[in-house]
Amino acid sequence: MSTAAAQQGTKWWSGGRSPFNASYGKVMMWYFLMSDAFTFGAFLISYGTIRFSVNSWADPNHVFNSFPFAGHANLPLAFVSLMTFILIFSSVTMVLAVHEGHKMNKAGVEKYMLWTILGGLAFLSCQAWEWTHLLTGDHAVLVNGQIEHWNTTVSHNPFGPEVMFNGQEVATPGPIAFGGYFFGITGFHGFHVFSGVIINLVMYIKTKLGHFDQRGHYEMIEKAGLYWHFVDLVWVFVFLCFYLI
Repeated sequence: MSTAAAQQGTKWWSGGRSPFNASYGKVMMWYFLMSDAFTFGAFLISYGTIRFSVNSWADPNHVFNSFPFAGHANLPLAFVSLMTFILIFSSVTMVLAVHEGHKMNKAGVEKYMLWTILGGLAFLSCQAWEWTHLLTGDHAVLVNGQIEHWNTTVSHNPFGPEVMFNGQEVATPGPIAFGGYFFGITGFHGFHVFSGVIINLVMYIKTKLGHFDQRGHYEMIEKAGLYWHFVDLVWVFVFLCFYLI
């Protein structure tokens, strides 16, 4: 190898700096998020396969039309839009926390991390209300292009095998699959949000204790931010598959 070529190679890799121009921790976080994206992708592809292979399916305009303390008002997608806004807002506050970390502003990181944590808790609270409503309320199902209302006054999961329709217990693959996929995928995403809240809480405490000032950088806040933005991005696809299609 010529001297010029050797010098060119040294410019990109000298054994002491990552060729990705990123720390080991950030690269590993990206690898983890990539593998997690494959998991969510497999779940959503499976959902789409079942969704378009049956004739009866829950109609999102009728299933997701309730709002807390609004009585029987018909507000399609209003509540899930609020949930989406809360999660996006928390993603913005996370960006601001990372920005303050770059400036080594401890007080700014604390403030925006706290807002991010509150946003995550608010989202989880909304999801808890939504699950409770879906397990106890009335719903509508698309059967051969026609909307049929299902009276889910049963003592267990309304998307289970026994559903009251015109006074009789019936079983159809559509609503059962909807319930299984909805609670499974949104629950899996909710677990990620919960994990993100715990991670952010740990980062907030470490910031409060001055650990990152002692290290001389706030890279851990950046890595926590990558995870939180991933959770936000996944919600966009969950929102599209369950609430819009």
